[in-house]
Amino acid sequence: MRSLRYLIVFLLVVSSFAVAPATAVQATKKGVSAANFSGVTSALADSRVGWYYTWASGKQGITAPSGVEFVPMIWGQGSVTDAELNQAKALGTSLLGFNEPDMAGQANMAVERALELWPRLQGTGMRLGAPGVAFGGDKAGGWLDRFMSGAAARGYRVDFIPLHWYGSDFSAAATGHLEGYIQAVYNRYRKPIWLTEFALVDFTGSTPRYPSQAQQSDFIRDSTAMPQSLSYVERYSWFTLSTGTSRTGLPTGATANQSGVAYRAAA
Repeated sequence: MRSLRYLIVFLLVVSSFAVAPATAVQATKKGVSAANFSGVTSALADSRVGWYYTWASGKQGITAPSGVEFVPMIWGQGSVTDAELNQAKALGTSLLGFNEPDMAGQANMAVERALELWPRLQGTGMRLGAPGVAFGGDKAGGWLDRFMSGAAARGYRVDFIPLHWYGSDFSAAATGHLEGYIQAVYNRYRKPIWLTEFALVDFTGSTPRYPSQAQQSDFIRDSTAMPQSLSYVERYSWFTLSTGTSRTGLPTGATANQSGVAYRAAA
């Protein structure tokens, strides 16, 4: 009988280790959003990231370097299907919620609709990130605030808060603006933060305005040091790994631009 008890205890200990990866957070904070393009595997390796996502439940044809984790996303209400949820569960351990549901050109979802669908995402058993709002994550009565209040009232699970931030001030003060936003959101919800999109882009006019490569790369250097120092920021990812010359990428398909070089150097 004693041997049987020892065997049962041993099996319980082993099984507890077996499920640990599903709730663990990778030590590497730095990641990147990525689209599939010629040379993307080399670009991911060159960027020295620990994880990436594609705004989708699948990898979109991207073959990542060894050791670079894929994080799936359920982009919008049309993605809440058995096929996409099962694919996400098969490919990752953390799941990003709806993409910018507060924007007409993105997931465009009412808070109530997002709450109706949330149990499907929660049912994957994956570590679950809130819907990633485009702005106003720190505002009382904003989209995210109403979602988080509704989730709490229903007993739904939200494990971390993904944030997007784009700065229209291209000066050295930009990093302080970003840190203030992150801090305000954390103070409101007291949940870990994932900064899943950030860059200097001014969306206040009729067309986006971009900084110079020098301004963007200076911001990358300063802003990536900041989340590394904040224990409640679990991960961050630059927008975006692409061939565009104003962002992290490989503009010629072979050489990282100035922003890409700066992001490569980030811890």
